Amino acid sequence: MADEAKAKGNAAFSSGDFTSAVNHFTEAINLAPTNHVLYSNRSAAHASLLRYEEALSDAKKTVELKPDWAKGYSRLGAAHLGLNQSDEAVEAYSKGLEIDPSNDALKSGLADASRSRAAPPPPNPFGDAFKGPEMWAKLTADPSTRGFLKQPDFVNMMQEIQRNPSSLNLYLKDQRVMQSLGVLLNVQFRTQAGDEAEAEAAREEDEMVVNEPVAVERKREAEPEREPEVGGEEKERKERKGKALKEKEMGNAAYKKKDFDTAIKHYSAAIEIDDEDISFITNRAAVHLEMGKYDECIKDCDKAVERGRELRSDYKMVAKALTRKGTALGKMAKVSKDYEPVIETYQKALTEHRNPDTLKRLNEAERAKKELEQQEYFDPAIGDEEREKGNQFFKEQKYPDAVRHYTEAIKRNPKDPRAYSNRAACYTKLGAMPEGLKDAEKCIELDPTFSKGYSRKGAVQFFMKEYDNAMETYQEGLKHDPNNQELLDGVRRCVQQINKANRGDLTPEELKERQAKGMQDPEIQNILTDPVMRQVLSDLQENPAAAQKHMQNPMIMNKIQKLISSGIVQMK
Repeated sequence: MADEAKAKGNAAFSSGDFTSAVNHFTEAINLAPTNHVLYSNRSAAHASLLRYEEALSDAKKTVELKPDWAKGYSRLGAAHLGLNQSDEAVEAYSKGLEIDPSNDALKSGLADASRSRAAPPPPNPFGDAFKGPEMWAKLTADPSTRGFLKQPDFVNMMQEIQRNPSSLNLYLKDQRVMQSLGVLLNVQFRTQAGDEAEAEAAREEDEMVVNEPVAVERKREAEPEREPEVGGEEKERKERKGKALKEKEMGNAAYKKKDFDTAIKHYSAAIEIDDEDISFITNRAAVHLEMGKYDECIKDCDKAVERGRELRSDYKMVAKALTRKGTALGKMAKVSKDYEPVIETYQKALTEHRNPDTLKRLNEAERAKKELEQQEYFDPAIGDEEREKGNQFFKEQKYPDAVRHYTEAIKRNPKDPRAYSNRAACYTKLGAMPEGLKDAEKCIELDPTFSKGYSRKGAVQFFMKEYDNAMETYQEGLKHDPNNQELLDGVRRCVQQINKANRGDLTPEELKERQAKGMQDPEIQNILTDPVMRQVLSDLQENPAAAQKHMQNPMIMNKIQKLISSGIVQMK
């Protein structure tokens, strides 16, 4: 179980889903708390999330559990370096190199730590913006950042920046921090915050995103200070973005009214005005998808992915475009091969962002592809030909070749009980009793009146020395075909073996083998643990009068017969 959770954590880490990686590694640690590798992996995941305190705690545990493992010191050094603890980082990397002097990762880390210690980072010019309680007041007053304060991870980041302003550089990749910095400095930064809200509001990936408009310029009525003057180019850019957002809002409204032509018109206008926001393109792709214009949808999705990577847009937006493309390709799929690009596109989307809805769509596409492959392969005529080839090899006692052709016959026509019956006979000849039993049961499932299925199943059970079960199978078959000689012969053979046990004619080896097999039978186990039957068995030995009364009960008599047949009880 721990290995399975570890594998899931490694997969999530490789795909960039570090939060899921932490969860999976934590699950693995709960199952194997002394495994140093799990703490090392979780430390790396924490570090990737810039949670250096947690990374340091896991790295220390790694070194504690495995002090002679060089990689543990690499994790320890990286965590110290992330916390700007250069001296401790140098010490950790140096200890690691004492264990493994040729380790390149440790050498590189030591060099970085040494440079950091020699030249401490200059104070961040924006650090003053985060000082004092005024920061929290400004973030609370502004509607674009007020909601962030309800998110614990955001609050933790801001507290860390207040404690150590130089750590701001570590968090600038977070759009929420950039948005907050803009509010604190009274400067408008271009972020993907609107698109993030749009992504969260989506009901499903192929549904239109309709989000609240983002203010282009904030009114700060409560602040008497005059806003900083901006140049003409910056003012023009803001106006352009404002116009584009208005077009997007009108497109969203038209989409909600199912006025798709108007929606496309507005989204196209937004794209023309501002080509730095790929949400305009993905929204237009959604309209094309809704209209059944799948080729146009795919073109827009490809354009959004290409432009998004040029702009280094949020990976979630790129994943959304890929998922929407996969949905369009799936709508166009007619044969199994058409699903190959669908599956490939969904897989690419998951490498960008591990979204549960995308994963669900991937599973559905893989299932649809498999079903179509089975339908396309279905051909009863070829199935009959393959079964006849199998019959010929069976007559020549070439059983492996016969199995191969019977298997192909089953693939061509999975509903033909004859192919399962014949393959069961081959497996019996090859001594593969479990496989033969499975095929015989499938044969009976497909056609309960097919007597061959019962004879195959009974034969397998007979060879497995399950004579009572074989007897029941033969008798069940005789209900459908009372005069079937093969079933009648099977009953006769079972009776002979059961009577042989009843008479005590078994050799010591046969008796021992039969008893061992009987003790593995759940029905035998239930009989032997039944308090009533235990009293009956005691009476058979010590109280003949009571035993005679027990023998008059058909249910008890059947259970005793079962014990006799299995060799557990012997009558003398």
